[in-house]
Amino acid sequence: MLSIDDIMNIGPVIAVLEVQREEDAMPLAAALLRGGVKVIEVTLRTPASLGVIREMSKVGDAIVGAGTVLNAALLGAAREAGAQFIVSPGLSEHVAEAAFSAGVPHLPGIATASEIMKGLELGLTRFKFFPAETSGGVAAVAAFAGPFKDVRFCPTGGVSSDNAQKYLHLPKVLCVGGSWLATKEDVADEDWQRIENV
Repeated sequence: MLSIDDIMNIGPVIAVLEVQREEDAMPLAAALLRGGVKVIEVTLRTPASLGVIREMSKVGDAIVGAGTVLNAALLGAAREAGAQFIVSPGLSEHVAEAAFSAGVPHLPGIATASEIMKGLELGLTRFKFFPAETSGGVAAVAAFAGPFKDVRFCPTGGVSSDNAQKYLHLPKVLCVGGSWLATKEDVADEDWQRIENV
């Protein structure tokens, strides 16, 4: 099994997706893979999301995880569907304990120094910085680097093709999460070529 470190170091961008239809899962994952994106986070925000994870997990070298994991029950459902990692928008002791117990790589969301400290107390050192742009952006991540030497980040939320490189140039940032790789409109239009070319 891959560690959260392994997953964060596979590529500079994790595709963050909200997928409405299960039938879009395989062509979408295939387009992302052809475009060089291997790590895919499917947010648990639609009725189709667990089925999408199940279908995407069958595609080539795709590493598919579940996002918007808010509790242990969702973690269990995501694992059952084949999720190889889980991402939460915030830091929850219950979700962290469930992830440790299940042996599943976990990337919890933080936005403050206090949340990072709570995460460190739980044995976590890898965090999703969310929502990145409204929580101080690049300057905030750079400031966290001083007191939190062993911590690494995946900024998500407001990260785009225009500002991703600013985050990726920071030594403490291993990757960013991006929904721009496959917008809802692209998926609805089945524009797999545009997604591949992003």
